[in-house]
Amino acid sequence: MINVAIIGSGAIAATHIKGYLDLNQDCEIVAICDIYSEKAKSRAEEFNLNADIYNDYTSLLSRNDIDLVSVCTPPYTHAEIAVNFLDHGKHVLVEKPMAASLEECDAMNDAAERNNKILSVIAQNRFTNPMMKLKGVLDTKLMGPIVHTQVDSFWWRGHSYYDLWWRGTWEKEGGGCTLNHAVHHIDIFKWMNGMPSEVTAITTNTSHDNAEVEDLSIAICKYNDGTLAQITSSVVHHGEEQQLIFQGKHARVSVPWKVKASKSLENGFPEHDAKREQEIQQAYNAQESIPYEGHTGQIFDVLQAIKGVKDVLVDGIQGRQTLELITAIYKSSSLEEKVTLPLEKDDPFYSREGMLKNVTHFYEKTNVVENFDTNTITTGGKYE
Repeated sequence: MINVAIIGSGAIAATHIKGYLDLNQDCEIVAICDIYSEKAKSRAEEFNLNADIYNDYTSLLSRNDIDLVSVCTPPYTHAEIAVNFLDHGKHVLVEKPMAASLEECDAMNDAAERNNKILSVIAQNRFTNPMMKLKGVLDTKLMGPIVHTQVDSFWWRGHSYYDLWWRGTWEKEGGGCTLNHAVHHIDIFKWMNGMPSEVTAITTNTSHDNAEVEDLSIAICKYNDGTLAQITSSVVHHGEEQQLIFQGKHARVSVPWKVKASKSLENGFPEHDAKREQEIQQAYNAQESIPYEGHTGQIFDVLQAIKGVKDVLVDGIQGRQTLELITAIYKSSSLEEKVTLPLEKDDPFYSREGMLKNVTHFYEKTNVVENFDTNTITTGGKYE
């Protein structure tokens, strides 16, 4: 039995707890920690858990009976907590975004390597059947080389969303919708299409004057072969329609699933290519469904890795790459220049201090609440 501790008992912690309970044949939650101990106690009671309650995570470091830790705290705390638990021999599953800077990501990955422990970064939207099947289809190369990718990470959040004390600040949240919402789709985009070589981006804040950070960004990515991708990150889109579209030389595929293929007439105009569409559809249908989806799917992946069955699908190296692409978007928009990847350690945006000094602050945070009474959240990933 793999013993688990939950660090942070806010809204996203409930999703982790549900995932572990779905897999209770392999794991058990033995501790919950939150700086507000009454919140941790309430979570334990909500899920009828026989778990010890803590208000300081350092009290858990020396517990030899804990194997895995879920870090569900604000982003600015991720690195310190993860490194400490890794150095005390625990595996770590950390919520997105991995950390507030590339420097902190490197510290986390170094800790995982020197302690030979698993570090996995939440990317639950990979663990959906539509995404897994699309990845399998892309790997067949039936579409031909991908020439253009469109990523629409559309979310909607009301003005009061940024009233929570740590949200909407560069210091504590680390960024706005690009980092904390579109991180899901940017991770999938990178996983499916690889890292671009150049990024040009614009960010703005259109609807949330109680936040320092952006609520809308548009980035254009370029690859060495000249192909392009566009990424829109938003918390101002009603309906929250989210999609990734891959345009290949021979066909187009996407999530939500759609396949279209054209071939050329003599004069260069398009003609429907039903045969290729059928081949791609057959490849999609042939993909096996995964046993668990969302957070439960990723937790299952981590538990299997701890048992030695497989490697984790999303490790700390991949989590860092996702943050590197997001950091490039912030650098490009803040300095109003094209950014070349990779970002080196001497880059002014490599550290948290450099980020805070150089990023665009749109507004000053005005209203602050300690906690919301409502814990209802949405995590996306339906792709219908």
